Amino acid sequence: MKKAFTIKTITFLSLFIMATFHVGVCYATGSDARQSWLARVVQSATMEKENNPGLKLQPTVAALNKLIQTDSVVRMHVTRMIKQVPAADRDIKSVEGLLLALNYIVNRAPAYNPDPAKRNIFPVSDLFVHMMFTPAGRSAFTNKAFNDSIRKILKAWSSYLDSPASQSVLNTGEEGWLSPSAYEFSKLEEFVIPDKAAPHWGFASFNDYFHRQIKPDHRPIADPNDSKVIVSANDGTLYRIEHKVKKSDTFWLKSQPYSLADMLDHSAYTDSFVGGDVFQSFLSGADYHRWRSPIDGVVKEARVVNGLMFSELASEGYDSSAGTKSQGYEASVNTRGLVFIQSDDPAIGMVCVIPIGITEISSVSIQVKAGQRVKKGDELGYFSYGGSSMALVFQPGAIRKFTVTLPEGESEKSRPTLKVNGQIAIAN
Repeated sequence: MKKAFTIKTITFLSLFIMATFHVGVCYATGSDARQSWLARVVQSATMEKENNPGLKLQPTVAALNKLIQTDSVVRMHVTRMIKQVPAADRDIKSVEGLLLALNYIVNRAPAYNPDPAKRNIFPVSDLFVHMMFTPAGRSAFTNKAFNDSIRKILKAWSSYLDSPASQSVLNTGEEGWLSPSAYEFSKLEEFVIPDKAAPHWGFASFNDYFHRQIKPDHRPIADPNDSKVIVSANDGTLYRIEHKVKKSDTFWLKSQPYSLADMLDHSAYTDSFVGGDVFQSFLSGADYHRWRSPIDGVVKEARVVNGLMFSELASEGYDSSAGTKSQGYEASVNTRGLVFIQSDDPAIGMVCVIPIGITEISSVSIQVKAGQRVKKGDELGYFSYGGSSMALVFQPGAIRKFTVTLPEGESEKSRPTLKVNGQIAIAN
């Protein structure tokens, strides 16, 4: 591509992602549906450019285009990753085609589809899923400049989803997120609806809908007066429990050992967790996406670590779910929050709550700050737009037993589900 091109600017990103599957089931659209969807995106984006040759790219996509044009290393990786995708899966055939498709995706608000087979679950993951697995893709998505540029696109997306412009899909029509089918899919009976008589049922934006609050009676706090009962910080599906975790480990291996120094971003508290336990779970897009304190205590530190977003382990093999097989690895490298809570119970000590963004789900919003006292079940923050992961890190000797565990010889479909505020462990 010899010169920059321009496409229509419509405002900021407006595509909401809603996962219908749990861990072990495709996180990205199934292969045939994905290719059919992407072929339509490529065709529509190309036609839009041909019909409007003087129209501009969305600003953050334009910035990515400029980066590719001016950074020779980024241009090399992106060009190569497109060519390294197997021909049968290569709907994107050039850098220009990639930017056209990305721009088209991020400038359109989604409609709900009552047919699960036709729902596009994670469109940016669907766009990148084959590229992520190529050797050049692994280099591109771990390149700081390229990763930072993608992050800016996602931040613009979040800004749009926070705006009233995103309300257009909050309607009761067949393709609206308030339709009878969507009501059942999203389990809206469990959630607080501001005002069913108001336009868009009182939701101020699409993110306001996505961040909707749960009704307290649907997530009661387990034994609120017993400090020994530790509760889940989130809704989700149990991914893994690991004991005697090391301070530093080779987290990029297929076994994905946890490496505390990397997970905790070399925090001053790292040494106190060496030899402790990690309890990690996966949130699908249909899960409640606010997270809460697992214990009573005082927040000692709360911050967001900007990290990778579309990186996965080659050793896990091709992952049609665009990264969910690499959640242990992602706990060390992805964008994530760190909320350290000092328990009132000396036997528990400190617990670190780590909300982890996966692919385009990299918006981590923390609502508490250092010095703040929290009770078990108090809200700590929330994710935006889609699925994600959550790790709880406990100090050695804190846990007497986990009351939610993975059964012997478990299949991915048999992994236990979690409810926020439900018991997961008993402390010593």
